[in-house]
Amino acid sequence: MYAQMVTSEAADDSPEARAFQARIDAGEKIEPKDWMPEAYRRTLIRQIGQHAHSEIVGQLPEGNWITRAPTLERKAILLAKVQDEAGHGLYLYCAAETLGVSRDDLTEDLLSGRMKYSSIFNYPTLTWADMGAVGWLVDGAAIMNQVPLQRTSYGPYARAMVRICKEESFHQRQGYDIMLKMCRGTPAQKRMAQDAMNRFWYPALMMFGPSDKDSVHSAQSMAWRIKINTNDELRQKFVDETVPQAEFLGLAIPDTDLRWNEERGHYDFSEPDWTEFYDVIKGNGPCNVERMTARRKAWDDGAWVREGLLAHARKKAGKVAAE
Repeated sequence: MYAQMVTSEAADDSPEARAFQARIDAGEKIEPKDWMPEAYRRTLIRQIGQHAHSEIVGQLPEGNWITRAPTLERKAILLAKVQDEAGHGLYLYCAAETLGVSRDDLTEDLLSGRMKYSSIFNYPTLTWADMGAVGWLVDGAAIMNQVPLQRTSYGPYARAMVRICKEESFHQRQGYDIMLKMCRGTPAQKRMAQDAMNRFWYPALMMFGPSDKDSVHSAQSMAWRIKINTNDELRQKFVDETVPQAEFLGLAIPDTDLRWNEERGHYDFSEPDWTEFYDVIKGNGPCNVERMTARRKAWDDGAWVREGLLAHARKKAGKVAAE
């Protein structure tokens, strides 16, 4: 229903809509007070909201390892990373608020299941090597998705992505460093790194979204320059850049069909299991229930803080009005 509504509104041929598209085609940034089609606004709310939720939920599998990191230095680095992810969520919620939606509304949509987050965070992190795989593969895929968004057509979103991408780049290098240490360590550590690769490879490929032929929103998002590249383009780029890194580490990518295609100038690779992808999106992944339980608990436990801050703000506003 929502996709049909957006598609219908996107067909708007009014003078305002034509002028808006001309600005997009000219590479101009759209700002919050500018006229925009309602479907453009809704599409941005959906994408930015899901992006923000992914940053917040993404803290959960990593926060679980802060107290179990192998050294003090690793604890400090992981703690800083988790704090970065919280900051990314806040930047993105602020960008979404410029579109007329409140942060509370976005959170309620998440907790009710009306709005999703990245499927990758519904997989468990079982060993310390998983922190390496998450940083290297998951944040690596995130960077592949997010660097083009610095050129997205909506100004507040594009500007938020500049700092986010800088920090995500550090996260990717941190994860790769963990994997490098594991692969150069004991045979048991190398096996642990390979196991993490085996479990996270295909979920990382799923992060780019469904194949282009099955993607509901991509065509219109590309026309509006909300997205710059298609899902399959980004997935291919990720594979092409990651395979040499895995070879340097001495890790085997769990895909028997993976091979260099000289004619295409790219690696051929197996598609993820899209049945699994959609099953996880529907809430049936290994950690869906655990993740949402944690988010609901955090929301409920923080109610007194939100209420106190609002009461303070109302009191302060009343004093200012009285003066």
